[in-house]
Amino acid sequence: MKEMVPRQVRRSRYTKRAMLVEMGHADRTCVILDISSEGAKIVLADGSAIPNRFELDFVAGGPRRSCELIWRRGKVLGLKFV
Repeated sequence: MKEMVPRQVRRSRYTKRAMLVEMGHADRTCVILDISSEGAKIVLADGSAIPNRFELDFVAGGPRRSCELIWRRGKVLGLKFV
C-alpha cells in the first residue's frame, strides 16, 4: 500500500463554477471541488478529452490560472497551477 504523505499546502473546499480555456476560447464548464495555492480538483460535465495544459477561468471572478493536468479519474481531474 502507498504511504500517505501529508500535503505541504492546505486545500479548501470550493464548489464554484469555472471554464476551461483552450487556445483563447472558453469551451467547457467545470466545478471546482477544492483548491489550494498550488492546484485544484475539478469535475467536468462530460468525460471528453482535454489537453495537458490549459487555463482555468473563474466564473465568479479572479485571474485566469494556467494549469497542467496531473491526474484523471473519469470526470474528476487533478490540476497543478503553473
